[in-house]
Amino acid sequence: MVFRITTWNVNGIRNPFGYQPWRDKRTFDSMFDILEADIVIMQELKIQRKDLRDDMVLVPGWDCYFSLPRHKKGYSGVGVYTRQAKCAPIRAEEGLLGVLCPPGSTTSYRDLPDDQHIGGYLSTEQLLECGVDALMLDSEGRCVVVEFPAFVLFGLYCPANSSGLRDDFRHGFHLALDMRVRNLIKEGKRVVVTGDLNVSRSEIDTANAEESMRKEGISHEQYVSTPNRRIFNQLLEGGEVFGERDEGREEGVMWDICRGFHPDRRGMYSHWEQKINARPGNFGSRIDFILCSLDMKYWFIESNTQDGLMGSDHCPVYAVMKDEVDVREGPTALLDIMSPSGYFVDGKRLKEYSTRDVPVFSGKLLPEFDKRRSIRDMFTKKPSLSQSTTLDVSTAEGDIDTTPTPAPTIPKETTPPPPSAPPVADSPFAVASQTSVATSVASPASKPAAKRSASDAPAGKGSKRAKGNTSSATTASSKGQQSLKGFFKPKTTPTGSGTDSKVSILPVKPILQISPQASSNTLDASQGSPQNAKENSQSPLKKELPLLPTSSTFPLDLDDDTIIDPIVSKESWSKLFSKPVGPRCEHDEPCKTMKTKKPGFNCGREFWMCQRPLGPSGAKEKGTEWRCGTFIWSSDWSGSGSGRGEREP
Repeated sequence: MVFRITTWNVNGIRNPFGYQPWRDKRTFDSMFDILEADIVIMQELKIQRKDLRDDMVLVPGWDCYFSLPRHKKGYSGVGVYTRQAKCAPIRAEEGLLGVLCPPGSTTSYRDLPDDQHIGGYLSTEQLLECGVDALMLDSEGRCVVVEFPAFVLFGLYCPANSSGLRDDFRHGFHLALDMRVRNLIKEGKRVVVTGDLNVSRSEIDTANAEESMRKEGISHEQYVSTPNRRIFNQLLEGGEVFGERDEGREEGVMWDICRGFHPDRRGMYSHWEQKINARPGNFGSRIDFILCSLDMKYWFIESNTQDGLMGSDHCPVYAVMKDEVDVREGPTALLDIMSPSGYFVDGKRLKEYSTRDVPVFSGKLLPEFDKRRSIRDMFTKKPSLSQSTTLDVSTAEGDIDTTPTPAPTIPKETTPPPPSAPPVADSPFAVASQTSVATSVASPASKPAAKRSASDAPAGKGSKRAKGNTSSATTASSKGQQSLKGFFKPKTTPTGSGTDSKVSILPVKPILQISPQASSNTLDASQGSPQNAKENSQSPLKKELPLLPTSSTFPLDLDDDTIIDPIVSKESWSKLFSKPVGPRCEHDEPCKTMKTKKPGFNCGREFWMCQRPLGPSGAKEKGTEWRCGTFIWSSDWSGSGSGRGEREP
């Protein structure tokens, strides 16, 4: 049974679940099973501690360790997952320099006793040489260090080249990594470095590097001797270094496992730029690594990239270890030295995994996740039992260690109902009358009444009595929207001195443009006899309808001859909101629209270009299957013509 280590920059911890094959189950344990990994190191989680969820931490059969940014949201973040069936760390720390404190402690990792920390920390002189704020460097969520009896594992997300804004910080991080690794090796420990190091070794690890060097006017020596690449190459065995090596870096101490198994392979990349859709054409770079100290060089039997697995702008990189490895004591089963002593002997498990043996930095020991195995426990916890002398301990679920304190009990038959709230004077929904309240207050020492019958139960909300007369109570009880009919019924208003009389209000009539003669007829009718006036007031619609002009006698100006065609209207709205028809590229395919983001005169302008990805050359090509040179500004496109050009924004 082989042992596999996998590193993957996921560009957001949930990002892979939007792709196959992770989309089907969307769980981390199924993802790790598909990767066939026993240790998984993930970078760029882009979450903070408050964003951790049960499915991220309480992964069945896995332990986890996180280094998350303390201040900046949605930035960096490293997680290390270890399979409990094959390995168990003996120590775990957050940060590269050891200046942070373990959970529940005020002492930093570097200041703990020797048997409680990993070691290899930088001296004061080495920290000054790095020239960075140690606390800031460890607080950005860039490093998790996990120690097994076999080796010390680093899970890293090194700073990227952010347009030169943080070159000093990036350089200091690589210096600190080089020093910490060398210090651990001097202490006699084996080291494995994994993660996104954001640096490539040489031209073979970057697509079209020679063309880029020609455009920038730099030589091969200058390319390899850039500050961070020079430090990295000095750390590696066989790394290309020009000139005299730096003091303290006279020899390489780490082995590039993947390149060691594929020394001359080109196009072995692990990262592709998403903005230019560079992955289909394999226009990328190799910046994700698994390195090991030289005394572990022959522990590994395979290593490769998994560029066919989607889910991020990076792909997983893995390395496979032997079942039996050579150590100082001779050939040993790998599982024997991947867990604390006594867990495995000759590759066979003798002791079951226990959370009591995990380091305090484990994600499962965080207060918000401790003592819970899964989210289902939130819904299956049993309610606490009430303390009573009548409690039968033998029938209770679970064991009860303490004896309940005797307390007076009330028979079930004589238990008084909960007291009702006294009625409020201004409320129309009083529950009880003032008389009943006064009676209950006047006799506080009276015995509890017997259990009520069903007929004595308090009335529901709809049957509560309201303050006032019966008609008011009826009105109050009918309050509330019962159906949509209320929107169409005429409202009522009281007239006269009586409160019970109701007169219908006339609905608002549309204003019609009629002739003066029709207006005079209506006026004469309204000035008729009192009997007519009474009839008009009682049924106004019946009296006025005959007086409305008809089309045969008085033509109405209602613009009835205007007809709107729904099909024409739909087409008009569709044209208004639909995307404009774009030009076609040299492949006779629709172009895609983009927006210029480079600072300058054209910043913010949109343009059309070929939607195919860039090819291996990294440039636009003519007469090939990759992106052609079609380009046209959106403001210059009128909907006709070829729209093909070569000018870049």
